[in-house]
Amino acid sequence: METTPAVAGGRGGSVALPAGGDGQDDLPEALTPEELAAQWEEEKPPSAGPLANAASSLVVLAVGIGALALSVAMGLGTPEKPEPGLWPFLTSCVMVALALFQLVWGRHNRDAEKFTRMSFAPLTGLVTLAGMVALMPLIGFEIPALILCIIWMKFLGSETWRSTLLVSAIVVAAFYGIFVLALGTSIPHLF
Repeated sequence: METTPAVAGGRGGSVALPAGGDGQDDLPEALTPEELAAQWEEEKPPSAGPLANAASSLVVLAVGIGALALSVAMGLGTPEKPEPGLWPFLTSCVMVALALFQLVWGRHNRDAEKFTRMSFAPLTGLVTLAGMVALMPLIGFEIPALILCIIWMKFLGSETWRSTLLVSAIVVAAFYGIFVLALGTSIPHLF
């Protein structure tokens, strides 16, 4: 099938149309940057407000301080002879600094979104990932990885059951092929 260029789409690109069609009925009306900004403003979730900004900063600060304590307990070492806690310590310092910055200067940020039902998606991801890590030494990685992929794709990603099951099985098979068969790592596995 032949295609002919139609109207400019995006940044200097063109949209390909079937030969013989002018495409005027098929293309949505192009919005000006001002109209697009107004549309985005209408569709965005409500603002969180200063109390929610402060609360989220305090949560990040608490996690950062906890991570600092754990990294010091693991041992820091020196830059020439680092111990396991050095990089987590440096990352935690950055986390604490950013939380303090957000707490002091970012209180009036109006870009923060109000917490909604979807705000719990990262927490669900973290809990299921922790569950996978806890189950791996007991039953291998295959079943927990499959369950994790299904939960993430179907319930967090809203994929269809068909694509969820297919992609989850392919991902687990690929990880098995790479880490068990090809690399021969000591990852716990069933087969």
